[in-house]
Amino acid sequence: MVAVPPSENTVQLDPIEDRVAAYLRRADVGDAVRIERLHGDASNRAYVRVTRSRSPSLVLAVHPEVFDPATLRQLQVGALLDRLAIPVPAVVGHAGDLGILALEDLGQETLQDWQDNADRDPAPLYRQALDIILELHRAEAPENHPPEPPFDLAFDRATLTRELRFFRSEFLGVYRRAPLRDSESRALDQEFACIGDDLAAEPQVLCHRDYHSRNLMVRRGRLVVIDFQDARLGPDTYDLVSLLRDCYVDLPPALVTEMTGRFLAATPSAKRAEFHDRFDLMSVQRHLKALGTFGHQIAVADRRGFAVALPRTFSYLQRTLHQHRRFGRLLDLLLPHMPELDA
Repeated sequence: MVAVPPSENTVQLDPIEDRVAAYLRRADVGDAVRIERLHGDASNRAYVRVTRSRSPSLVLAVHPEVFDPATLRQLQVGALLDRLAIPVPAVVGHAGDLGILALEDLGQETLQDWQDNADRDPAPLYRQALDIILELHRAEAPENHPPEPPFDLAFDRATLTRELRFFRSEFLGVYRRAPLRDSESRALDQEFACIGDDLAAEPQVLCHRDYHSRNLMVRRGRLVVIDFQDARLGPDTYDLVSLLRDCYVDLPPALVTEMTGRFLAATPSAKRAEFHDRFDLMSVQRHLKALGTFGHQIAVADRRGFAVALPRTFSYLQRTLHQHRRFGRLLDLLLPHMPELDA
């Protein structure tokens, strides 16, 4: 890894193109033949691919502000995943004063893209994906005080309920422009608090936090994990829900059953009788939170491409909410504003 020394002046507010050019000059990348912006995720980072004539291409993660490499979560969490033998992109260099992290280029094929070919069997890659989840769950926090990333964050009650309120604000409020009476808001808060309490009480393991087909790259038949900087402790069902009830792809029911069975076989502490209820509870929280993200991205950030994920997310919620009596009140509160949830 090459740590490019900082310049005297901070240029964090310069346009992305200027910062990229400054980084390439400073890192002595003189053989760049093409520089292209990539389709980003829902974060505030931008990604730029630098194709070179004599060396492998690079991907530059351009942050919205300067950073200290010693405390950048992406580098801290990435170092842990590397120690766990979980494949992640190699770090090629960084310039914190430019807000730029240089990574190896993994290509353009995500697990979502890979599945667009209907002739491919997804099972081998999903077995890999499940094994990565299980490896994360086996990670033990060092006895440091205060704890180091990623063990310094957790899906506690406050975080889980805050994400649900984000759904109410950004999906119902901003995207749907649904007028909620004060009594409806209070009732939703009560339902959100119950969900947050139950999920926060579950045993916690290390979670990626956004573990789905767009954050798993396929390279030479193997998966490489990206977008892991928000990893934290959380329920053991969190990443599994993200993977098997993915807002971006439809998985064959037989594959979901196989992966769930493999997870239970490898997790003796997960009682089968309780597991499916816990899985569905996590699914409700995860998909309401996802709708909040999609609503914000579409209505506020003008990233309309996220609209393609709405019908699948509605479908997951519709099915899960109708399967459990405990969600009856929540369903009654949402139906006037989300007719997609009707049976």
